[in-house]
Amino acid sequence: MFDPECIFCKLIAGDIPSQRVYEDDACIVFLDIAPVSKGHALVVPKAHHATLFDLPDDLGAALVPVFKRVGKAVMAATGAEGLNVCMNNYRVAGQLVDHAHVHLIPRFADDGLKFWPQGAYADNEMAAVAQAVRDAL
Repeated sequence: MFDPECIFCKLIAGDIPSQRVYEDDACIVFLDIAPVSKGHALVVPKAHHATLFDLPDDLGAALVPVFKRVGKAVMAATGAEGLNVCMNNYRVAGQLVDHAHVHLIPRFADDGLKFWPQGAYADNEMAAVAQAVRDAL
């Protein structure tokens, strides 16, 4: 599946240049043009699917070994001490390109990157939220 309006589909097709670091039948991995840290890479399925929730299960499963293999390589190449593997789904969660993709972000001690503050539940609120999730399943 190809979306002619999608920047990632154009990149996959070779219409837009990129610094590819890995490619197989299911996906490509290239360096992010606006990296959180040097070596920040994007794992992008070749088939156009907007979010994680649109990915076929077999395609999602095929990506996990890529996260592991390329993630280790990114850490080795950059000297990173850790790696965030993250996926934003929908605009409100920070997704800027409507083509499913996973970020591999090298991390270093004291790099200052903070993802989110921790909160707390009010009395009995946690049990109510858990029940609502179970009901939605």
